[in-house]
Amino acid sequence: MSETTSTGPAAPPTPPTPTPTPPASSGSGIADPAPLGLAGFAMTTFVLSFVNANIIKESGAVNVVLALALFYGGATQLLAGMWEYKRGNTFGATAFASFGAFWLSFWALNKLSTGPATDIHQAVGLYLLAWCIFTAYMTLAALKTNLAVLGVFVLLTLTFLFLAIGAFMNDPAPDAMTKVGGWFGIVTAAVAWYASSAAVVNATHGKTVLPTWPR
Repeated sequence: MSETTSTGPAAPPTPPTPTPTPPASSGSGIADPAPLGLAGFAMTTFVLSFVNANIIKESGAVNVVLALALFYGGATQLLAGMWEYKRGNTFGATAFASFGAFWLSFWALNKLSTGPATDIHQAVGLYLLAWCIFTAYMTLAALKTNLAVLGVFVLLTLTFLFLAIGAFMNDPAPDAMTKVGGWFGIVTAAVAWYASSAAVVNATHGKTVLPTWPR
């Protein structure tokens, strides 16, 4: 170690300059994945809800839903959830990863079921009710986000509730409650699309173009 040769009094040590720590939400340069996750959720919900509401009656329409459920609603939302984990956003990570898994499980449920549909209607009702419960407590967390996101969760809770009731009733398809759930799903998708568009448009313009009404 070299020695100091100056004969003057030693200068007091200079405190190290603190390095600003970026907020957890910045994610070290990771772009906001919320618009992507919301878009994947919105489109898949939109198409499925048209089937549930019996607006589209083609027997093969479910195949279009399953394709979206596997890739856009499922895999893409799951990725959005992982990116939210990286950004330190607990709410976004839990929501996107969970609903991405929901769509993947929906795909698997339709592809792997081998018995008649009537054999699992109560199990499907329980499955939808469980998702209703999850969405309901996520709605409580959404109270601290903004009105656009909160609207998505309130409407989605009602969507799952009506779909669960319809599955339990198991009347000739589509059950009246399933149709109601389908209409609620359409509105849910519209609000989710708005929340997605607001996030991406506002971020791109660097200012509020489409309000989301933060709480």
